[in-house]
Amino acid sequence: MELRHLQYFVAVAEEGTVTAAAARLHVAQPGVSAQLRRLERELGEPLFDRTSRGVTLTEAGRAVLPYARTALRAVEGARTAVDELTGLIRGRVAVGMASAMASSALPELLADFRDAHPGVEVTLTDGTSDDLVAALLDGRLDLAWIGLAGPAPDGVATRVVTEQELVVVGGDLPPEVGVVALRDRPLICMSRGTGLRAVVDSACAAAGFRPTVAFEAGDPLLLARLAARGLGIAVLPRAAVVAAGVEVGVSHLVPELSSRIELAWRAEGPSGPAARALVGFAVAALRRAA
Repeated sequence: MELRHLQYFVAVAEEGTVTAAAARLHVAQPGVSAQLRRLERELGEPLFDRTSRGVTLTEAGRAVLPYARTALRAVEGARTAVDELTGLIRGRVAVGMASAMASSALPELLADFRDAHPGVEVTLTDGTSDDLVAALLDGRLDLAWIGLAGPAPDGVATRVVTEQELVVVGGDLPPEVGVVALRDRPLICMSRGTGLRAVVDSACAAAGFRPTVAFEAGDPLLLARLAARGLGIAVLPRAAVVAAGVEVGVSHLVPELSSRIELAWRAEGPSGPAARALVGFAVAALRRAA
């Protein structure tokens, strides 16, 4: 059994298709398929059920996956140990970003980090905050920019990047309204799993009602435009409404609601010198900006 067999197997399991795994690994698709077949022959069991839509793990595949990940982490750990002895910072760092986060600071931060550490490969993916937290905890991400409504989840350390005032958009409402103004109105919301959606759901629950959701999406600028066309009312960061560039009524919430964007990493500490370097670099940049 070769190391690349396990690399290809884990990549296909995580991506869901051979094509996506091949793109992630920067290899040809037929090569990935061939190596998977060799691994299955060696183990004597199929690891994937293959359909026209992609692949899913078989029972054998689900049993093998945690051991394959452990083996790959062990190899990476050996490389890390040598790097630390020689004082090198190289390797790969996986970064996540909440889909709704419109921050100009992140591209500059990653570019500055690459300039400082050209031997480190940085990858960036987006998703909901809930998905990013899960990826942090199981080791698929080293660092993430997430939205939070309450305390950081267990096992995750965070530092606040920014706190954003939330406003009610649309609906011909007075300049100041309470959360009860959302009752029985069609609400335009961020997707479930986002920090902003958690803030809205919690505020409505505290006021004794469940919102009537008419539209939901992961792009706050789209939601502002939907509200501007009279399709409902939205609760959004004031900065997102300005960025959307729409003519729409904006009402201040009383008491004020806010959402937080936070830098997050595993509480036990990032694994490997490259990930630790990026976390330290990002925290130092936030400290300078404070």
